Amino acid sequence: MAVYTEVSDEDLALFLKRYDLGELLSFKGIAEGVENTNYLLHTTAGNFILTLYEKRVATTDLPFFLGLMEHLNSNGVSCPLPVRDLKGNHTGELCGRTAAIITFLEGICVKHPAPSHCLELGRALARLHLAANGFALTRENALGPKGWRPLFNHFAGESESISTGLKEDITAELDWLEKDWPRGLPQGVIHADLFPDNVFFIGGKLSGVIDFYFACNDCLAYDLAICLNAWCFEDDCSFNITKGRALMSGYNEVRPLSEAECAALPILARGAALRFLLTRCYDWLNTPEDAIVKPHDPKAYLRRLRFHQRTATTAEYGFNPA
Repeated sequence: MAVYTEVSDEDLALFLKRYDLGELLSFKGIAEGVENTNYLLHTTAGNFILTLYEKRVATTDLPFFLGLMEHLNSNGVSCPLPVRDLKGNHTGELCGRTAAIITFLEGICVKHPAPSHCLELGRALARLHLAANGFALTRENALGPKGWRPLFNHFAGESESISTGLKEDITAELDWLEKDWPRGLPQGVIHADLFPDNVFFIGGKLSGVIDFYFACNDCLAYDLAICLNAWCFEDDCSFNITKGRALMSGYNEVRPLSEAECAALPILARGAALRFLLTRCYDWLNTPEDAIVKPHDPKAYLRRLRFHQRTATTAEYGFNPA
């Protein structure tokens, strides 16, 4: 979350007339994040998040994202709920941007997750996957395997400025993953971006999940692989096997992994590491120096990728399904 579009008091007051949210008491920008403009609204009806969707989010995808949040919320997942206006619409226009209001979720993000947080996350991720069953809309994963090489082609010529040999490393990994990417695994709706800053805790218990703007349809175990990358590596990029065991055990407790999913997990983890390596490289090379939000160093995901390249079984992540 961040602030790219400034909203005046007058524009906001006019926009809020479309809603039954009581009297506006305060609003302020939220600095964190990279995708959209966000404000915290406080009204006599409660606290809400106002989001203005910037260029990286296609407005044609909003019915999927917002409808998914409604579906998950109605099926027991603690996540923000889109607020419909007086005409029943999810979105409107504000300052030349498509905008929406969602409910505020209580909790804090953990910057350094413990195994107990990973266990909670694994359970919550499995519940999310089960709760998404029956959601009528679908969305292709634009950042899945088919999108990796086209994305790389945008910056391949500049990649050596990030790390010597990176162009060759990524090219070889793309060749390997495109040939050996698992097929036939259980499919469904995945979050696809469940980093620690998108998960809230209260008193050590997971209180909710936010930011569904990368959600899509893909193999469910790929979502678990994304979480292995995001939650189970330390600041020095070493893998914490205790966290890996907790994450996978928590998931398996709620939605048991199939033999095929377990066998494929090291490959899925390689793919997840490559996906975030590619997007972070692109942002690193294309974000202006004076940008409000600074890009993440992509080399952290290069080191994760090299770890997964040496991994063959789930036991090396701390999980033995037997």
